[in-house]
Amino acid sequence: MKPGKELIFLPLGGSGEIGMNVNLYGCNGKWIMVDLGMTFADPSLPGVELVLPDLSFIEDRQKDLLGIVLTHGHEDHIGAIPYLVGDFDVPLFATPFTAGLIRKKLIEEGIERDVELNVVPLEGEVNLGPFKCRYVPLAHSIPEGNALLIETPYGKIFHTGDWKLDEAPVLGVPSTAAELTALGDEGILALVGDSTNVFNPEASGSETGVREGLDKVIAGHKGRVLVTTFASNAARLHTLGEVAKDTGRKLCVVGRSLDRILEVSRSVGYLKDFPPTVSHEEAMRVPRDKLLIVSTGAQGEARAALSRIAEGDHSHIKLERGDLVVYSSKQIPGNELSIGRVQNALAAKGIEIITDRQAHVHVSGHPGVPELEAMYGWIRPQISIPVHGERRHMEEHARLARRFGVPEAVVPVNGSAIRLAPGKPQIISHEPVGRLVLDGDVILPADGATMLARRRMMHNGLIAVFVVLDGKNRLLAPPQVQSHGVPVEDDRDEFINNCVSAASEAVAKTRGKSEDALAEAIRVAVRRTARDWTGKKPITEVTITRVKG
Repeated sequence: MKPGKELIFLPLGGSGEIGMNVNLYGCNGKWIMVDLGMTFADPSLPGVELVLPDLSFIEDRQKDLLGIVLTHGHEDHIGAIPYLVGDFDVPLFATPFTAGLIRKKLIEEGIERDVELNVVPLEGEVNLGPFKCRYVPLAHSIPEGNALLIETPYGKIFHTGDWKLDEAPVLGVPSTAAELTALGDEGILALVGDSTNVFNPEASGSETGVREGLDKVIAGHKGRVLVTTFASNAARLHTLGEVAKDTGRKLCVVGRSLDRILEVSRSVGYLKDFPPTVSHEEAMRVPRDKLLIVSTGAQGEARAALSRIAEGDHSHIKLERGDLVVYSSKQIPGNELSIGRVQNALAAKGIEIITDRQAHVHVSGHPGVPELEAMYGWIRPQISIPVHGERRHMEEHARLARRFGVPEAVVPVNGSAIRLAPGKPQIISHEPVGRLVLDGDVILPADGATMLARRRMMHNGLIAVFVVLDGKNRLLAPPQVQSHGVPVEDDRDEFINNCVSAASEAVAKTRGKSEDALAEAIRVAVRRTARDWTGKKPITEVTITRVKG
């Protein structure tokens, strides 16, 4: 797969899922990458927090990759950079706020000198071979949300990134309807767009309304108030700073990612009016009805500040009966259990909880149906390519585009190589894609031997058998058996004895066979015993030691 005299769109992540956005555009033998994001692991990946895209396709063609252009600073768009960008000797391009976040990541990984990071001015351009990329500011829940207008010899792409419409944004100046209409007047071949909120029949709403809702919830409350939100939502941080002023409360910020967002925001000119904050220690000396805490952990992350506060494990911040926790955030699908765990821990302490279901304390950063219709009315593409959503979101987005008069709509999956021009758009191949995991400090395949073994251990347990033999395959001592996670509980001693007997019988029956055959016979015999006892098939490892004499 090498693009000829054509324009190809190829997602490596973010199509058929919400998160881990990585998109390739190919033209005249060259590629550019738009975004390089990650996602969070689910329970099927025990011991893992971060999931990264497998970039093998473009790694094999990296001499033809011209650069990586980043739309905005959310983790699902830039989070994989510090782990994967070292595999590519190509420049990165981002607007000032996004570049500030990326630079922090590169410094933390100790690779800031090894990566070329170019800061592009707002509404600036990036020229890479046959691609001319112009940043188009759009409203989102983080500063400097951008679409990209990508000009090629075969037509123009409007790559929306994450976006919404906000008539009263608190940070940034998004493009107007007139400016977007003017882009549409230039003639747009394809719109590659956000599908996240396609089932929302209403517009996402303005950040200004959230301030009013939070004021109403917090004003007059007699206890401490903690508001948890997405750390990257700098617009919400601005709102919460204003709410602290409105309600006469001191402000305390808890969570390293919030500190990072505040630092980067101020460094590029945002959040200049954010009120001074009190330290964690000082916060606990502020009268309870005069304190507003802003915390990470809205998605129930185990190591985030709110989880530790809920469990009573935070070194300084404490909540008690009569206090209030406000979830100024959206519950991301898949996080229900972790969020519920934290909320139950809070409820057990007598702490009141308010979410966006009880009060107007959050608005989404993604477009609902009215906003999607408005954008299609302005841009008027010939082709719709839904991305950034699960399959159901993307199929519904395609139906909306067709209803709104878009001639063609193609729904990709990760790995779909779609020829956009010349000719009618069509999927021309399916390229290999996959997922990697960051396991400690090591990057591994999500479906590789390590994660497969760990899942098996999680579901079935582990048995280790140690056998000592002489040179004639005779036992010099009874086999030693250790079991971990095998459901035998009070019958453990009897179970171990049965396993020892099974291993001894296997040795007697296979005397004279090769060591591999002997080990396999022991493994099968012990595993069969475990299955008969428990119905489970634990991983069974056999170690044979020989003593010559």
